[in-house]
Amino acid sequence: MNEADHALIARLRQGDHSALDTLVRQHQKELYRLAYRMTRNAEDAKDISQEAFLRAYRALASFDGRSSLSTWLYRITVNLCLTHLRQQRPGREGETPENTADPSPKPLEELEAQERLRAVSEAVQALPPQQRATLLLRVHQGLPYREIAEILESSEGTVRVNYFHAVAKLRSQLKGLRDDG
Repeated sequence: MNEADHALIARLRQGDHSALDTLVRQHQKELYRLAYRMTRNAEDAKDISQEAFLRAYRALASFDGRSSLSTWLYRITVNLCLTHLRQQRPGREGETPENTADPSPKPLEELEAQERLRAVSEAVQALPPQQRATLLLRVHQGLPYREIAEILESSEGTVRVNYFHAVAKLRSQLKGLRDDG
């Protein structure tokens, strides 16, 4: 853990409310993006990222600093997302690009790109939650396998296997989507 994180944790433990604001400002966007990519629902992502900060603040005394502050926050967020996905009613639709698309006419290329994006988004959403979490942490957050293993509380080997299977499933499901250009 770096010095800035140590200082921030110390200020939080002393009850400095401005430190909590700093923590939220530094990590809010990343936690929201992670939650959104896992749930594909803006409201759920907002609720989950806020709950992650609340849980982190309440559990601050138990944070021992073995992992970085961001790893700890990612772990809390991923766990909340996995719990949310397990509890989610079957058949509930998340937000998809087609739900938020601009209805104005677009050139053919843009429509094709949107269709590819929708198909990729649906394929990622169809992955099992652990594979989805692994893929999103690796691809979108750019985290190394070691850190993903810490976040998901599993072995590095399990993370590598989950990533391999997620990529293989995506390749299989998206075979016909290759861009001809």
